[in-house]
Amino acid sequence: MSLFVLLLAIALLRLLRTQRERRDLDAHCIEPKDLHALVASGASVYLYDLRQPLDLFIDAETIPGSRRIAPHEILADPQLIPADQDAVVYCTCPGEETSRKIVQRALSMGFTRVRLLRGGLAAWKAAGYPVEPYRGQISLEPAEPAS
Repeated sequence: MSLFVLLLAIALLRLLRTQRERRDLDAHCIEPKDLHALVASGASVYLYDLRQPLDLFIDAETIPGSRRIAPHEILADPQLIPADQDAVVYCTCPGEETSRKIVQRALSMGFTRVRLLRGGLAAWKAAGYPVEPYRGQISLEPAEPAS
C-alpha cells in the first residue's frame, strides 16, 4: 500500500510541476493580434520559424520577416536568439511543443525578451495576417543531427 501512495505522490508532484511550468511559460506567449500590432508599429522584433523541413515542405509560407532556423540549432546554441531584443518563435506543433522547448531553454539561460506565438503559424493565418512564400531551400534530410 505504501508503494502505491509513493507512486501516487510522485505522479501528483510531476503533474503540479508540469502545470507550474506551463503557467510560467504562458507569461512568455504572444497572441497573433499582439504580434501583428507590434510588427505593424515598426518595432524591432526578430521572428524565428522553427518548423521541421516536412512541415515547411507541406506549407511553404512564412510570416513576413521571419528567419527559418532548425530547432536543434537553437537548442545547441540559444545565443542565435538575441538576449537583449524582442524575439518571437513559432512552429506548427500541437501545443507549440518545439517553440516551448526553445523558450524554456532561453529562459533558463536568463533571456527575458523571447516569446512564443500562441497557436503558431496556423493561428497567424487564421487571423488573416499576411504570409509570404518561403524562399529558402527545403531539405527533407533529418532535422536532428545523427548521434
